[in-house]
Amino acid sequence: MTPVNPIKRPSLVQMIFEDGTPKKAFYTAMIVGSVLTFINHGDVILNGSLPQIWKIALTYCVPYCVTTWGAVTGKMAEWHRLTASHRFESESIKL
Repeated sequence: MTPVNPIKRPSLVQMIFEDGTPKKAFYTAMIVGSVLTFINHGDVILNGSLPQIWKIALTYCVPYCVTTWGAVTGKMAEWHRLTASHRFESESIKL
């Protein structure tokens, strides 16, 4: 008989949208996206032109996605640590 794990794995949606992840990802995207926009398109902007809008949008989307993915993988790693710790404790109780 396998022991039931009382620590339920959070869904992907929970990991993405809970715990302040969207807010942190938004702020990261605004800062990093602005720096990258200036690095990648600063010469065009300073010359009075506007780069293609999809390129600027991607410049902001990438740091948002990377921050979100980092948060999700961190939450998954924490869940694995908690479940491993719980399994260890329940096995040592049986001994």
